[in-house]
Formats: sequence, structure tokens, C-alpha cells
Amino acid sequence: MVKVGVFSAQGAVTEHIYMLRKTFEEMDIQGKAILVKSREEAREIDGIIIPGGESTTISRLLERTGVGEAIKRRAEDGDIVVMGVCAGCIILAKSIEDGGEKVKSLALMDMKVRRNAFGRQRESFEVDLEVKGLSKPYHAVFIRAPIIEEVFGKCEPIAYFRNKIVAARQDKLLALCFHPELTEDTRIHRLFLSLHYGSQENA
Repeated sequence: MVKVGVFSAQGAVTEHIYMLRKTFEEMDIQGKAILVKSREEAREIDGIIIPGGESTTISRLLERTGVGEAIKRRAEDGDIVVMGVCAGCIILAKSIEDGGEKVKSLALMDMKVRRNAFGRQRESFEVDLEVKGLSKPYHAVFIRAPIIEEVFGKCEPIAYFRNKIVAARQDKLLALCFHPELTEDTRIHRLFLSLHYGSQENA
């Protein structure tokens, strides 16, 4: 049985749990979605989602609980799949602009991210995106979203908005500037889970 966690800090945690369970069912996978709060729990899962929220707060909680250290070590060994959503995308980046000195990132992905690149809450928006690995456009929800300003090394852009990178993939890591848990479309979560099985979803 595959076990996937959601870091229980802030953001739409319960929505991710719901989407994971829905995706397990659709993909006919024997899976379990759990909340992850401790280093011990982070050592027992096959994948983890770092949800949206406030990146400074999340990075501090990852450090305080030991979950961040466990994720980093396992990800560097290729032993776990990780999806970072919005603030989680920032946490995965090796380089952060616009207040990045306040965020202790996991520095796992070869990319530079800018926080709050689309403005504050009132600048939230929704748009259809072409996402590599998906056969049809994906309706994406952006809330105080960052952008991925640059990728290098092994990191690969998989979605753009107005010529800006808003999703990227590197090995078993997936970074998103938008919130896939705020829709009923499971294709992004399917794409994430497919990284565990060494395949690329095409839905």
C-alpha cells in the first residue's frame, strides 16, 4: 500500500487529503492519505505534499518538527516523491527572491522562485493552463502565487502563464504555483502519484 502524507501546518490540508483519496480511487491504487506532523511519520511515507500557506511559517514548522530534515534526506536519496504547492513551491527552491532570507528552504529543486509575484489576496485569479503530461488544459487557481523565475540543472518547466513558469518537475519532485486541491480535477494529483511509480501521467 502506498502511503502519502500532507504536512499538517496550514493551508488547505484537508482538501489535499480529500483529493488524494479521490485520486487513489480513480487510479485503483491501494493507498492511504495521512497528516504528517513528526519526523517519525515523515520516515514512513512514500510521498508528501507541502501545502500552501505562509512560506516563512511553514519553513519554521518543518525545521521545528524535524519533518523538513527527514524529507530533504529522503528526497536527495530518491526515496520519496514530494509536491510543493504555492508556499510549498517556495520551500522546495534552491533560490528565493523577495524576502527569501526569512525562509529556510529545503533547497531540493534547481530553480529560483519569487514570492507573491502576482500580488496579494485580491489579485487571486483562475486560468486554464497547458500542462506537460496532461492532454487537456487544466483549470488552475492562483492565490497570492509565486512564480518560478528560472530553472537550471535537472529542473524542467511543465506549465507557463504569460511566459512565466508556474509549474516545474525534477526527478521525483513537483512544484506548483497554483492550488490543485481547490478544484475537483485530480489530474495534478495523478501526475504527482505517477512520479512514485516512475511514469508520467497522460490524462
